[in-house]
Amino acid sequence: MTEVLQNDRFLRALRREPTDTTPIWVMRQAGRYLPEYRATRARAGSFMALAQSPELACEVTLQPLQRFDLDAAILFSDILTIPDAMGLGLSFAQGEGPQFAHPVRTRADVDKLGVPDMEGELRYVMDAVRTIRRELHGRVPLIGFSGSPWTLACYMVEGEGSRDFATLKAMCWNEPKLAHQLLDTLARSVAAYLSAQAAAGAQALMVFDTWGGMLGPAAYREFSLRYMAQVVDALKADAHARELPVILFSKGANRHLSAMADTGCAALGVDWTIDLADARAAVGGRVALQGNLDPAVLRSNPETIRREARAVLDSYGNHPGHVFNLGHGITPEVDPEHVKVLVDEVHAYGRALRDAA
Repeated sequence: MTEVLQNDRFLRALRREPTDTTPIWVMRQAGRYLPEYRATRARAGSFMALAQSPELACEVTLQPLQRFDLDAAILFSDILTIPDAMGLGLSFAQGEGPQFAHPVRTRADVDKLGVPDMEGELRYVMDAVRTIRRELHGRVPLIGFSGSPWTLACYMVEGEGSRDFATLKAMCWNEPKLAHQLLDTLARSVAAYLSAQAAAGAQALMVFDTWGGMLGPAAYREFSLRYMAQVVDALKADAHARELPVILFSKGANRHLSAMADTGCAALGVDWTIDLADARAAVGGRVALQGNLDPAVLRSNPETIRREARAVLDSYGNHPGHVFNLGHGITPEVDPEHVKVLVDEVHAYGRALRDAA
């Protein structure tokens, strides 16, 4: 795919190059807060049917770009596609989140797991990437993504969502070799999955470590960061992915930002519980930063949204290497007009910062 990007701010920022203004995209920008998304999901019949249809996944991926002047698209999919392809029986109960019919609890369970076939069980994801790239026509870059090995393991071992994922933690304490075997299989699977997305046309790759921050410092390094680093290493050695920027986002793990930057990733997602100036100091300019407005701000009034957006931009300062985003995903209650206020303010104030320099 050789089309010229009409808007490369996002990729330039990930390379820590100057941009005319601060690029912005929003985690979960294609989602339930948009009435058009809800209509498409209803037409699909279920979340899984929506996610597994390349045409419908493309449709909802593009919906926010039709409303807002966003600087990147992100593949519409789910973080649990890999364990689903491993045969664990993923389903989504109404109002209860993801559930697995066959959780992974024993050595025999772990021994049965292997890296899925990316153009077999997961072909629908790669077809979605190919379809989205074609329909974008070079308007903005496309981000591919995966859940982190640790986050995937959390759901696979627990069998569903949890406040503390104590079942997996107990495996780490009681059977660390088994936990490492599971996480290694997942790291190899995540690397292969992201590589396949790169081959299909993704132009940046992101790893969502939603539950890494629940671990203590030593456990985080051993069971979460270690395997994200393994993924980054594998992507750097891969012909399809080696030139693509990799973003790591580990919610609640701000004390580990320097160690995360050591992985060789291009950028770190940052949640809203740290000042971006402190995050910049922690990474020493080695990586770009993405974030970090509190998602709840979007439920306030437009002037507050503008003020808080300016505060985030001021915190980072007029330096290259910032991608504006929320500190976590947008919530379903948000008024879409508030997202437009945010996007427009980030672009306007980002330009003003550069003009004043």
